[in-house]
Amino acid sequence: MNKKKEIKFSGTMLKPIVTEKAVMMIERDNTLTFRTSMKSEKSEIKKEIEEIFDVKVKSIRTLNRGNRKYTYVKLKGDVLAIDIATKLGLM
Repeated sequence: MNKKKEIKFSGTMLKPIVTEKAVMMIERDNTLTFRTSMKSEKSEIKKEIEEIFDVKVKSIRTLNRGNRKYTYVKLKGDVLAIDIATKLGLM
C-alpha cells in the first residue's frame, strides 16, 4: 500500500500565513511565510520545517513586529514552495 505522509501541526510553533504578499513570495522567491513564537530561534525553526515537510531549507529570515514574529523560509531550488503550499491548502 502506498500511504501519503500526513502533515501534522499539533504542538508546533508554525502558523502559515496567507496574504497577497505571502502568495507572491511563494511564486516569485520560492519562500514560505510563517508566524512563529517570539522565543523560537532560527535553528529550531529550520529543524522543524525540515522534519515536517521533508525538505531542505536554504535560508531563514525573521521579522519581529510588535508582539509577533514572522519567519520567511527560502527553500532550496529542487523543492518548490508552491507544492508545499498546495499540501497545506494555502493555494
